[in-house]
Amino acid sequence: MADRPRLTLTATVLDSPDARELATFYERLLGWSRHDDEPNWVTLRAPDGGAGLSFQTEPAYVRPVWPAGPQEPQMMAHLDIKVDDLDAASAHAVVVGATVAAFQPQDDVRVHLDPAGHPFCLFL
Repeated sequence: MADRPRLTLTATVLDSPDARELATFYERLLGWSRHDDEPNWVTLRAPDGGAGLSFQTEPAYVRPVWPAGPQEPQMMAHLDIKVDDLDAASAHAVVVGATVAAFQPQDDVRVHLDPAGHPFCLFL
């Protein structure tokens, strides 16, 4: 399609009650650096390039429930993070502030919740 303009995905944005707090968690989890750092907007960049993660303060933020039941706020998206050691990566995630989700749908994936309640999956 020759008429299509060039589109480049630069980041996934996660809402939270405090952008800086959630960015600090992912900064520690992933080892990425801050690119933008404002009170209500923070962007992290991967050291090897590619799309980053951004965080936006949302005063009306509602924490998702994993897994969601009827009438509960559902996750809208989640992050998949490839690791080389599932147990070590899970322990690291907990040390920096994640919780291990009570429901684990697969043996080779570990679902965690970040401090704002967003699920993310660690996998081999």
